Amino acid sequence: MKTLMVFDFDDTVVDDNSDTWVIRCLPSNTLPDSVKNSYRKGHWTEFMGSVMNYIGGQKVSPEKIRSVMETIPFTAGMTDLLTFISDHKSTIDCIVISDSNTLFIDWILQASGLQAAVDRVFTNPARFNELGYMEVRCHHSHDCERCPVNLCKRKVLQRYLSEQSAGGVEYQRVLYAGDGGNDLCPASCLGGRDVVMPRKGFALEKLLVKLEDGAPLSARVVTWSSGADILEELKASGGTDLCLSDSHLAVDVRSPSENQPRQD
Repeated sequence: MKTLMVFDFDDTVVDDNSDTWVIRCLPSNTLPDSVKNSYRKGHWTEFMGSVMNYIGGQKVSPEKIRSVMETIPFTAGMTDLLTFISDHKSTIDCIVISDSNTLFIDWILQASGLQAAVDRVFTNPARFNELGYMEVRCHHSHDCERCPVNLCKRKVLQRYLSEQSAGGVEYQRVLYAGDGGNDLCPASCLGGRDVVMPRKGFALEKLLVKLEDGAPLSARVVTWSSGADILEELKASGGTDLCLSDSHLAVDVRSPSENQPRQD
């Protein structure tokens, strides 16, 4: 059976928040107070609609926005991790569940050449309207009281697993890597064979520590600081197949002389 790798995007795959990175496309690199003060707790996507409307009103072109978004840095070790996933698609499925939007994530993955690693992206749909302004809509509606109004990651993950199961795909293990408070809800639905991976020093790790005194998760918790930490856990979760695959590839790339026994 396959392993499912689930990623948050901002401050996980990339080492910043894509929704705040976009402000760099403005000449002033900042928003006016009238836009900043329009944010309401739990309504981030609505706020981003106001941000992108302001950016459009400043005559910033779609091409300029895209070029800025393509410069956001990946988290250390993440490109190696995604490359590994791309090379092992027969044993690893990979999805992204994010509070960002479709355009930002697609642009960033395409610019890096790593889009083949990701099978599905679940996020807020975005498009440019007839004025050239970017519009962002909520991913879905839901009744979860723990999550922002636009997205419950747990419901997305559970629906995906159900659809995959109906199609005959069962996962040996699910690994969930994230950083933020909205990653706690999906982590709570993971089972005993699964692994939740909070980024060290970020909100999700702190929330999971608080849970230890109450109702702890069923899943094992493994913190990470770089993509290399996630890769190590992913290889371990994949069992011998991934390890043997890597060993085979390592032998293949050695020269004939390197494969000969040492003559000491």
